[in-house]
Amino acid sequence: MCGRYASSRNPSDLVEEFEIQAGNVRESVEELGENYNVAPTNEVIAVVERKNREVPDETVRKLTTVKWGLVPSWAKDTTIASRLINARMETVAEKPAFKKAFASRRCILPADGYYEWYTAEEKKDGKPVKQPYFIHPADGGILAMAGLYEIWRDKTVADAESDEAWLWTCTVLTTSATDDLGRIHDRMPLLVERDRYDAWLDPLSSDPDDLLSLLVPAAPGRLEAYAVSTAVGSVRNNGPHLLDPLPPDGTPPVGGEDGTTLF
Repeated sequence: MCGRYASSRNPSDLVEEFEIQAGNVRESVEELGENYNVAPTNEVIAVVERKNREVPDETVRKLTTVKWGLVPSWAKDTTIASRLINARMETVAEKPAFKKAFASRRCILPADGYYEWYTAEEKKDGKPVKQPYFIHPADGGILAMAGLYEIWRDKTVADAESDEAWLWTCTVLTTSATDDLGRIHDRMPLLVERDRYDAWLDPLSSDPDDLLSLLVPAAPGRLEAYAVSTAVGSVRNNGPHLLDPLPPDGTPPVGGEDGTTLF
């Protein structure tokens, strides 16, 4: 699964990467700032494409913010969100919680990389030792994670025209991890390649087979992983220091030292 990730890109970089026109960046994106320990229920940046209300056959691509943890439109309340931070590729087209969003509300969730925990065989105080790793594009590029988004009506807000009446949420699509990363964890986020951004985001496209064919695990060698401090395990901790590689001897990371481990 994908349960934590880092997002620190400047919005201007995302505008260029995803070809978003001026005026289509929500103010909340600029206000969000860097987050090196993105956790479920956090506000996150998403790239979405919506039908143009004035010209039905056209779409508008936007950079916006949504909450991580999907709330289906039919949900009675938002408590379900914590259970829907990930959607499995194998069942996303049929599962009631994701089916409608998969058909017409797909998004891209930009990230620097994501964290995953490796469970070692050795134990400490009778409990398995878990070592966090940071997994990111080897070329330093943006990790374009495939996601879905939903819009949920909060009926406690009487004014349906108010922004507060509508909650935007998302989930990250996952698949079986590739051989080089499966040693850390058996699942990983699905990625959208740059030449497939348009097709994945297009709300006018809904054929399940066509959509699933757009998504691929990262090619071998595309991502690299290295051990980081267990400090990332607490949502209270944040900052670029969380990305510092853990030195080979396992001591807390020191800025500038390269403890990169490739799998």
